[in-house]
Amino acid sequence: MTRAVVRASSRALVVADLPFGSYEASPESALATSLRFFKEAGAMAVKLEGAHLETVKLLVSSGIPVMGHLGLTPQSLHQLGGYRVQGRQDGDLILAAALELEKAGAFSLVLELVPAELAQRVTQALSIPVIGIGAGVNCDAQVLVWTDLMGITAKPPKLAKAYRNLRSEMLAAAKEFSEDVRGGVFPGPENTFN
Repeated sequence: MTRAVVRASSRALVVADLPFGSYEASPESALATSLRFFKEAGAMAVKLEGAHLETVKLLVSSGIPVMGHLGLTPQSLHQLGGYRVQGRQDGDLILAAALELEKAGAFSLVLELVPAELAQRVTQALSIPVIGIGAGVNCDAQVLVWTDLMGITAKPPKLAKAYRNLRSEMLAAAKEFSEDVRGGVFPGPENTFN
C-alpha cells in the first residue's frame, strides 16, 4: 500500500505506519522493517506508536525520519481498554514522553484522543510539529482517517467529521448494480462484445 501511495504522490511526505509487531521486539526489528519501507516502497519517513526511545534513536541515527504517536495508540487499543480519551489523569506522563521523543530525534508527533488542554500544553512545549486527531484546535496541524472524512465509516468516532457521505452513495450504487444484474439489465448490449 505504501508503494502505491508513493507512486501516486508528487509532493506529499509519505509516512509509513510501522505495523504492530514489527518494532516492539527490538530497535533492530524496527530498523529492518523501516529499511524495507524505504527500499521496497519508497517511504520517506516512518511512524511508530508509544515512547520507544531507543528505537527512535537508532532509526534517526540510521537516516530514517521518525514521527511519534502518543495518546490513544490504536495498535495498543486492547491494552488501553478500548477507544478512551487518554491523558485525563496522566497528562504529565504524556507530556514527558513527548519531550523525550523530540529529544530522541522524532521530527513530529501525532497526538490522538487527548484532552484539548493537554494537547495545547504539548504543542507549546515542543519545537517539532504536533498533529492532532481528536486533540483540539491548538495543535500545529490536524489529521482524520480518510474513511471518516469521506463518510464511509458506519459509526465514526466522536473526534471525526464526515465532509461527504460516500457510504450512502456506495451503498446506492451497489444496490442499483445488484438490481440491474438480477433484472437482466446489466450487462447490456453496450457492455457486451460480439
